[in-house]
Amino acid sequence: MDLSCHDADKLRSFIECYVETPLLRAIQEDFDRLRFNKQFAGEPQCMLLTGDTGTGKSSLIRHYAAKHPEQVRHGFIHKPLLVSRIPSRPTLESTMVELLKDLGQFGSSDRIHKSSAESLTEALIKCLKRCETELIIIDEFQELIENKTREKRNQIANRLKYISETAKIPIVLVGMPWATKIAEEPQWSSRLLIRRSIPYFKLSDDRENFIRLIMGLANRMPFDTQARLETKHTIYALFAACYGSLRALKQLLDESVKQALAAHAETLKHEHIAVAYALFYPDQVNPFLQPIDEIKACEVKQYSRYEIDAAGKEEVLNPLQFTDKIPISQLLKKR
Repeated sequence: MDLSCHDADKLRSFIECYVETPLLRAIQEDFDRLRFNKQFAGEPQCMLLTGDTGTGKSSLIRHYAAKHPEQVRHGFIHKPLLVSRIPSRPTLESTMVELLKDLGQFGSSDRIHKSSAESLTEALIKCLKRCETELIIIDEFQELIENKTREKRNQIANRLKYISETAKIPIVLVGMPWATKIAEEPQWSSRLLIRRSIPYFKLSDDRENFIRLIMGLANRMPFDTQARLETKHTIYALFAACYGSLRALKQLLDESVKQALAAHAETLKHEHIAVAYALFYPDQVNPFLQPIDEIKACEVKQYSRYEIDAAGKEEVLNPLQFTDKIPISQLLKKR
């Protein structure tokens, strides 16, 4: 498949587009409020944001970070937002190094063999103050929780609390549902004043927001004629295809737009989505080729969980679970 440079730019623009839901907008307002409240005396307010894979946590963070880029002022870097993530095989020291690197301290990876966790922490606090950082967002926080005993979690919780209090900067911890274990630590239970969870979409109780999201994406598609995706057949087929996952929905529509551009179509049509679905799921019944009354779908039943015993020896990952597929008409009766 070949695309002209112009069409490739159109596709790239759609792939990179961002559509807000009311919840995602509210979370960004939470971030703004944390940054605003930083200027007042008192303990920094912090936040816990959880959501299963595919709910849009990372794209939300990228979108918010793009609105608040670093700037150079009087020869110094001003970085209002520090976005970092928990490194692989995380330790307290490697986490401090990762934060330093994401703050722009080049060569920080060399420090891990030369510096203690305490000296790395003090260096980080000094850099945060110099960069006038207003908010720290730590993604993939569940990585730090996994395989750690309660004692280890206490050490991590203490260090992050110390950084927040000493630098006077609020922290947002972002991760999978079991990242909520950090809230069990006494140091954080009262500091996580804002706790949000991003769910999967459900047709049974959130159909309006799902349709609104589809229409928002249609408005951003790079065609002269706007795509009409709000028909019942297309809405139901899209939900059946993505099972409520924002990531799965966006990936399917990205490929669908590519198919339409390659065909030099005036707009995205139902058949382009059917082709994209067949490419992704060749062994599955294609809901875009079924009559509307034969389309079956499922919804999330249980979000993923990670259980670990007090000694940190026994660990069990319970993956995301969905209901059995049932006709859309029955799914809607749950409302």
